[in-house]
Amino acid sequence: MTTRRIDVLDVLRGVAIMGTLGTNIWIFTSPQGPAGIMEALGAHGAVETFLRFLTNGKFLALLTLLFGVGMELQYRSAMRRGATWPGWYLWRAALLFAEGLLHYVLIFEFDVLMGYAVVSVLVAYLIGRSDRVVRAWMIAVGSVLTALVTLATLALLYGRASLTASPGSAPSTLFSDGSYLDQVAARIHLIGLYRIEAVFIVPLGVVLFLLGSRLVRAGVFEDSERGTALRRKLMVAGGVGLPLNLLTAFAGDAWFLVDRYLLPPLVALGLLGLVTTVAHRMSGAPGLARRGLTAVGRTALSCYVFQNLAGAVLCYGWGLGLASRFDGLRPWWTVAAWAGICVMFMTLATLWLRRFERGPLELLWQWAYTAPQRRSRPGHQDSSVTDDKITDNSLRS
Repeated sequence: MTTRRIDVLDVLRGVAIMGTLGTNIWIFTSPQGPAGIMEALGAHGAVETFLRFLTNGKFLALLTLLFGVGMELQYRSAMRRGATWPGWYLWRAALLFAEGLLHYVLIFEFDVLMGYAVVSVLVAYLIGRSDRVVRAWMIAVGSVLTALVTLATLALLYGRASLTASPGSAPSTLFSDGSYLDQVAARIHLIGLYRIEAVFIVPLGVVLFLLGSRLVRAGVFEDSERGTALRRKLMVAGGVGLPLNLLTAFAGDAWFLVDRYLLPPLVALGLLGLVTTVAHRMSGAPGLARRGLTAVGRTALSCYVFQNLAGAVLCYGWGLGLASRFDGLRPWWTVAAWAGICVMFMTLATLWLRRFERGPLELLWQWAYTAPQRRSRPGHQDSSVTDDKITDNSLRS
């Protein structure tokens, strides 16, 4: 595995992490938090609608594809070593779920790590199956996801359902006036409401994990003729999905689920092909932007948690309270908040990696993953921990 390939995946991870903040920042900068975002779907202007369109769902899908890439590389590593699969990989999934649960309770309502952990357990038993079996699973699960989104969209179109806050949701002043502990208590109390997105995230994750795995096998990251041809096809798919996604973004809140879960994966495939192609064509020493993206990719788990913590501290009432103070300056202050947080974690990640090989949470992950192996088999640990720097299922390890 070449250094260039490692760099390409780190850049892709960096892009995905910055893009997920581009979606989440609208939640943080709403004085009502998640409830304010849903109630405002049909009320914000054309500029904000377009800005939100640029990130909504696309980078979530890209991140999910990259998890599938990581799982494929972990699987290959296990096969090279003659290790049992999934074996210790299931411990990785358990750690990922624990991380996600802590992240959800302590920091952010819309954590994706728990969903990814559930998906990774299922996909771990499918990844080594034949292409025919994997294709059948992708079609079946993709059909279920499409049916769920279609039925929910019809219900929204004909007034049988609503995306606005339910009577049992958090009070509108929780994020502007509530304390940190009030928000933690609300996340625990409303876990069923906040975790309902898993109905869509889990089937989407199964499809995209498996697709990411198969794209690796098809040579999508190769600097070769077949890699170039495959990336060109992915960019065509993204080009088809982009205008359709733009249409659903402006079609109204009834199309929210199509806008977030069905069309963005096409755009994400185009992004995967485009970013990889550009990275392969770049020569010479990497510039400032690429070095920053690579540093974020190498510390992706830490940056993912940090960006949500920074957004909460900056925007919520128990922090600096900027969401209420600058509400009249939307959408431009939201863009400024996104850019400021991105510059912050790009800088911190770059400085951290000058002294450490992994990010702070990645170091904690490494210890938690290897500790039980050392106890069960003294002197032994899974060599995938120190294999290629991109062979982890987690955001970064």
